[in-house]
Amino acid sequence: MDLAYPLQNEIEIDGKKYKINMAFDNVLRLFDMFEDENLTYIEKIQTALLMLINDSLDNYSMQEKEVILHQIIKNTIAKDVEENRPVDIAGNPMPDVPDDNKEKVYDLKQDAEYIYASFYSDYGIDLFEQQGKLHWEKFKALLNGLTDGSKFMKVIEIRTMELPTGKGSEKRRKQIKKLKEHYALKGDD
Repeated sequence: MDLAYPLQNEIEIDGKKYKINMAFDNVLRLFDMFEDENLTYIEKIQTALLMLINDSLDNYSMQEKEVILHQIIKNTIAKDVEENRPVDIAGNPMPDVPDDNKEKVYDLKQDAEYIYASFYSDYGIDLFEQQGKLHWEKFKALLNGLTDGSKFMKVIEIRTMELPTGKGSEKRRKQIKKLKEHYALKGDD
């Protein structure tokens, strides 16, 4: 995000301009669609183009569509990703060499309730009323700026909290373990 320039809602690729739907809810649905195992790779490309630019680009080859989609994602949704770092079709950075100590601390879908409550509490923003309006970049900035006292940030704090060690810490250790289990992301071991 660069405050000196307007938010990006259009992109130019090979001399052609495309208007992009960068509403946060559209981007979140895009992520869901990319994870849908019932769709083929080709269906995902075509659906993503419809979602982002409202055009299936019927006059283009599948390879051209793939290149255009990659450029759109790389230059909008994933533009903050480090240069030359490989990304998947959703524009998400590919995992680094596995690091057993690095765990996922939040999930936009699983934590939707906490995110909603936190936006409402911290900013007075009803995310349902902002569907189709709030730009993805604004959403990310507001998410990153949530106060430590917000429900979402408290949940992240619990998930990343170290278990106490040493004599006399067994009771606190059990409490934290119970909280960690309660707020654990599905799929976490």
